[in-house]
Amino acid sequence: MVKQSITIQKKKSFTFFEKWIIFGIILAIIFFLISYFSQKDFFSKKEPILETPKTEMRTLPPDVKKELQTKPASISATLRVPILMYHYVEYVQDKKDTIRQSLDIQPYTFEQQIKTLLTAGYTFITAKDLGDVLDGKTQLPSKPVILTFDDGHWDLATDVLPILKKYNIHVTAYIVPGFIGTNSDSLTSKEMQEIVDSGLIDIGAHTVHHISLKGQPLARVQYEVDESKTMLEQEYHLKVYSFAYPYGSFDQQAINVVKQAGFTTAASTIPGIVQNQQNRFFLYRLRPGYRTGQVLLKYLSQNIFGAYN
Repeated sequence: MVKQSITIQKKKSFTFFEKWIIFGIILAIIFFLISYFSQKDFFSKKEPILETPKTEMRTLPPDVKKELQTKPASISATLRVPILMYHYVEYVQDKKDTIRQSLDIQPYTFEQQIKTLLTAGYTFITAKDLGDVLDGKTQLPSKPVILTFDDGHWDLATDVLPILKKYNIHVTAYIVPGFIGTNSDSLTSKEMQEIVDSGLIDIGAHTVHHISLKGQPLARVQYEVDESKTMLEQEYHLKVYSFAYPYGSFDQQAINVVKQAGFTTAASTIPGIVQNQQNRFFLYRLRPGYRTGQVLLKYLSQNIFGAYN
């Protein structure tokens, strides 16, 4: 009887030890999966910070707001068009380049965002298309989205373009023509020509030297806006319809110059998804960050209005 009791106790002790082993194995598997998928950006909630956190404009300038108040409200339709803003799409090699890392998403994540949007029924249009819609020349698809890329970094050709070709989608790139072929961070002339020849990238202007336009002398604003359009059109034999303000920095003077230069739209860095005649020269944009799947779709479905509404 005593021998049987000892045997039972040993059996219970062994079972308890077995449970701890199984628990430890499960924990190890969980930590491994989290580590693995984190590298693939599934669980990452990191969102790129602003290129210049202290200067990038995210609210409507007072003089622009005042100008809007002096005009009657527009009777044009209000359009829900998410415009997503990107800078770098690459696997950053230099870990000390904090600016690049803060503005970057990996190509894998970018592709997942495209797949998410396609699966959800979104149609990829360009800034030119939106201008045509606002002018009444064409109709907007039921679920439009615009992807925009600022500055003209080399990864637009090496990392972004192959993905665009794979899914046959159209986007808009705001190029700084004064930088093309002049530094290691920008597109070469050959890469720029490849982008133009692809037919998938609507080319917009982003000033000649990537300067903030707010508060600048009129002559300098006119040069940076007009010349950026002229340089791109003459060098690459295309028409440039859209403009983006570097750092999102603009004022009423800059808006007036952009209009006079013949652009049909201009993009800001003010967050929002509602586009109409009133803000066609400071279109709202969103940073998608590392959002994919339902997180991205929920973000785009939010009732996000612009700063002046």
